[in-house]
Amino acid sequence: MLGLGEMLLGGCDFDFSKLDLTASELRPSGDRAIVSVLGVDRVGIVAAVASALANHRVNILDIHQTLFGDLFAMNMLVDLSNSSSEFSSLRADLDRISEQMGLKILIQREDVFRFMHRV
Repeated sequence: MLGLGEMLLGGCDFDFSKLDLTASELRPSGDRAIVSVLGVDRVGIVAAVASALANHRVNILDIHQTLFGDLFAMNMLVDLSNSSSEFSSLRADLDRISEQMGLKILIQREDVFRFMHRV
């Protein structure tokens, strides 16, 4: 079974176990989600995704991004605990950005992600 990084980045597997988190950020994973973004690099990708998260009162706990030539890839660990929005509403806003900017944006609750990618 391919990991999320392999599915998105064609073999470049991101190790979520190495995220640099403080003890206060280590709360039940039902309050957190993984956001992955992939597409051709352009101005405003990080701003658009971060703005959508902020509009839903979602905090970015950790963020990693890289470029492979003109291909942009970003993974975020986010905290959903202060959001009063429905998860489906956040996903719809990210889907809208995905379509507008020609990106692939995935959001998945961390507990679901960990269950799907357990060894």
